[in-house]
Amino acid sequence: MSQSPASSTGTSALVWFKRDLRLRDHAALAEALHFENALGLVVIEPQWLNSPECDPRHVGFLLDCVAELRGELAARGLPLRVRIGAMPEVLHTLRHEFHFSHLFSHEETGPGWSWTRDRAAADWCRSQGVHWTELPQAGVVRCLRSRTGWAGRWAQRMNAPEAPAVRSFKSTAGLEVCALPTLRDLGLPALNAALPAAGERAAWAVLDGFLAGRGRDYRRAMSSPFTAAERCSRLSAHLAFGTVSMRCVHQATEARIAATPDRGLADGLRGFASRLRWHCHFMQKLEDEPAIEWRNVARSVDGLRAGDGVNPSPIDRERLQAWCEGCTGYPMVDACMRQLRATGWLNFRMRAMLVSFAAYHLGLHWREPGLFLARQFLDFEPGIHWSQMQMQSGTSGINTLRIYSPAKQARDQDPQGLYIRLWVPEMGTAAYPPPIVDERKALAAAKEALYGLRRTREARAEADAIQKMHGSRKSGLPPTATRARRVRATPQGQGQLF
Repeated sequence: MSQSPASSTGTSALVWFKRDLRLRDHAALAEALHFENALGLVVIEPQWLNSPECDPRHVGFLLDCVAELRGELAARGLPLRVRIGAMPEVLHTLRHEFHFSHLFSHEETGPGWSWTRDRAAADWCRSQGVHWTELPQAGVVRCLRSRTGWAGRWAQRMNAPEAPAVRSFKSTAGLEVCALPTLRDLGLPALNAALPAAGERAAWAVLDGFLAGRGRDYRRAMSSPFTAAERCSRLSAHLAFGTVSMRCVHQATEARIAATPDRGLADGLRGFASRLRWHCHFMQKLEDEPAIEWRNVARSVDGLRAGDGVNPSPIDRERLQAWCEGCTGYPMVDACMRQLRATGWLNFRMRAMLVSFAAYHLGLHWREPGLFLARQFLDFEPGIHWSQMQMQSGTSGINTLRIYSPAKQARDQDPQGLYIRLWVPEMGTAAYPPPIVDERKALAAAKEALYGLRRTREARAEADAIQKMHGSRKSGLPPTATRARRVRATPQGQGQLF
């Protein structure tokens, strides 16, 4: 995308909000302060609404975020236009109303449709003489040549000062008073459950509560679906929609660790802080190799499972449907799926168990289960999601094969059965189905196939290349930080939900 300094007099700037719905630490907004005239823009795109990952709850949460953002921007003199349509048609129409010379936005690591959209927007900007500047907002590095030194670059970005505060604009564009579209206006069904509080104020309230005390039991409580709902940070949806920046979360956490005399709280927050880098680490994988959204990272496993170039049988389709509905006959699996469908959130270990069960027990390729989960997760973050789908399905080529036993997870995380009884009240009655597969036979077949493939010369050579491109490295971190993370941080258990 074209780059241009933000300094001109007599020019106008358009700020394109995507997944960065906030004021604080917003580099694109800060650039617009240099211009005589500025306007904000949110576009609700048909490509997003029609994508297989989108769910009405995502749209509803975005609309709630935009409602707050529009009011906050208006109070600072910056009007925010909300348009429905495809880019660059929206840009072309808007330019007749507001003759902007510069377009500012944050970089985005998204699914395939967003990459295509950005290329089309870049072509339009070049054809119209509009200077488009994209600015980083997380630790993901665009056009990265090597993972060596990436961890140090992440730390450098996260420890840098926030973008200048946004106080007031002198815009002549005029405030738009049109009502925001509703789900019905967008052709979407009404939600059957309330959404969590959205917007920047809610994000900071959640973060402040976690840092003030909820994070004390973070390490111990994060694995159980019962305790994690309260003791995890619950920031994942806010990070996915950008109502708070990763840099703000990192710096606020480190400041609280340094200031608190409560050793238990400090220890819990250190566990949380060690996971923040993994958030961007997994997003970097999709940035570097967009095809991991739909193609196995390790090509040596191509065609291994139903749905991966192999037509699913009626039994495979029945298994997928039972898994999606939470009716597999495995109580812990079904309880987790039902909680997720009802609330839009589930802790990481249980997410990993759901994926492991689909891949190893049911023998399904990760793509269709991944699309279903993407629609359920309010905090859907494409880079993390698809990297984790492959990692937990054993197709990343470099990670340990992690096969979760539903029975063991029930014993470890729900020893009294309270969670299962809450979400699967019919268990033990004729209404609850028998197990959909024989666990021992299914796992024996899965292990034989995958471990056999990994022992081949081709798979080992492929793993070396994958590790070079995507593998985690601590290079670039200060020695003290490297030593601290050596004990605390492993790739297991890291994802979009903290």
